[in-house]
Amino acid sequence: MRNFWIAFLACLVAACLALLAGYARRGRRLRRQCRALEEELEGLRRSSQEGQARQKDLVAFLAHDLKTPLTSVVGYLTILDNRPDLTPQERGRFTHVALTKAQRLETLLEEFFDISRMELRAEEERRVEVGLSLLLEQLADEFYPLLEEKGLTLETDIQERLTTVGDPDKLARVFDNLLRNAVSYSPPGGRIRLTAAREDGGVRVRLENQGQGIPEGELSNIFQRFYRLDAARSSATGGAGLGLAIAKEIVESHGGTISAESTGQTVIFQVALGGAEV
Repeated sequence: MRNFWIAFLACLVAACLALLAGYARRGRRLRRQCRALEEELEGLRRSSQEGQARQKDLVAFLAHDLKTPLTSVVGYLTILDNRPDLTPQERGRFTHVALTKAQRLETLLEEFFDISRMELRAEEERRVEVGLSLLLEQLADEFYPLLEEKGLTLETDIQERLTTVGDPDKLARVFDNLLRNAVSYSPPGGRIRLTAAREDGGVRVRLENQGQGIPEGELSNIFQRFYRLDAARSSATGGAGLGLAIAKEIVESHGGTISAESTGQTVIFQVALGGAEV
C-alpha cells in the first residue's frame, strides 16, 4: 500500500509539474503576444504622430510660400485699381507682374493639392498600358513656348513604341515635373536632352540639362519634400519644393526608380519603369 501511495504522489507531482510547465509556456506565449501588440500599437502611435507632423509641416509651408506671391498680386492689383493716371506702359508692366505672381500661386497650389491627395490616398490607382513614346513626345511639344521664352533647345531621342503599365495622368505628371525643373534651372540659351529607350526588359527615360550643378552631398536630399537647393532662386522660379518628391512617390508606386546625378554644370535625372508588351 505504501508503494501505491508513493507512486500515486509521484504521478500527482509530475502531473502538477506538467500543468505548471504548460501554464508557464502559455504565459511566455502571452507575454510575447503582448509585446508584439505593444510594438504594433507603438508603431501606429508613431505613424499617427508622423502624419500629424507632416500635416503641420504642410500647413506651415503653405502659409509661408503663398504669402509672398499673394501679397504681390494684391499689391499690384491695388495700384492698378487706385491709379487711373498710370501710363499704358506702367499699367501693362504691373498687370504682367500680377499675372506672373498669380501663376506662381497656381503652381504652388497644384503641388500642395497633389501631395495632399497622395497623403490621403484619395485617388484610385489606374493601371493601363501607356504609350510612353507618344506621351513624352507630346510633353516635349507642349514645352515649346517655355523653351522659346528662355532661348532653350530641347533635343529628343525617343525610341518608338515604348510602353509601360501605369496611370497615364500620374506618369505625365512625373515627366512634366522633370521637364519644368530642367527649364527652370537651365541658363538662357542652354540645351536640354530627353532620351528614352528599352533597357533590361523595361524602359529608361533620361533627362539631361546644363546649368547649376548639384553638390554630391545634396543629391540624396533633392527628392525630399520641401527641399530646395537654392531657396532664393526657387522662390523666384520654382514651386514649393514638392515637384521632385511627387515624382518620386509616383514612380515608386509604379514599381520603378528615379535617380539624379550631377557632373560639373550638368544635371541628369533617370527614371526606370517596367515595360509592357506592344
